[in-house]
Amino acid sequence: MKCGVVIFPGSNCDHDLMDVLANMTGEAPIALWHKDTTLQGCTHVFLPGGFSYGDYLRSGAIAKLSPIMQAVSEHAANGGFVMGICNGFQILCESGLLPGALLRNTNMKFTCKNVYLTPGNTETQVTRSLDKTAVITVPIAHGEGRFYADEDTLAQLEKNGQVIFRYCDASGSVNEESNPNGSLNHIAGVCNAGFNVFGMMPHPERCASEALSNTDGRAVFESIFSLIAH
Repeated sequence: MKCGVVIFPGSNCDHDLMDVLANMTGEAPIALWHKDTTLQGCTHVFLPGGFSYGDYLRSGAIAKLSPIMQAVSEHAANGGFVMGICNGFQILCESGLLPGALLRNTNMKFTCKNVYLTPGNTETQVTRSLDKTAVITVPIAHGEGRFYADEDTLAQLEKNGQVIFRYCDASGSVNEESNPNGSLNHIAGVCNAGFNVFGMMPHPERCASEALSNTDGRAVFESIFSLIAH
């Protein structure tokens, strides 16, 4: 297992993510620059949060054209693990590696706060350390986090179990009041049909340390690396 974190101009969560990955695996991840053309043998590739290329055009719209994304796409097509967080999720959607799109929040504001999440499918590589009734507290920080997909795509996501997280309240109830951005079906994260490419808007890397007074995000990384069993 070898982790890599793709760094774009404007990425700002790369070191947070790299610190968590190093802590969880015991090995420093590889920093993959956006102009690189290979993944340097990485088996697990992560796209971090931030504002790649200043979010010009649309969030992730320019980053999808970076040379590294060809290698990421080939890795995904071969069944390799890929995960995008926040801006990384937007980039994966823009690249066509994940279904749907991330639109402006319904309140038309940048929203930065803690939210509650519950897993939509506990049998994926990023949720298998959680039980079906779990509620975790994870921060969000985005202005374009409203998940949207056409009716047919949305139905397929639900049918196939590709929704990995939904916004909920502290008791685990999924309702409009707990939806911070207007995402359809309260979706906070999805995966592809092959269950090897994942994206989520909330930031688990920002709540995976005792120093941050919240370790709920560790469950996501524990799921990925199978460090604990629930």
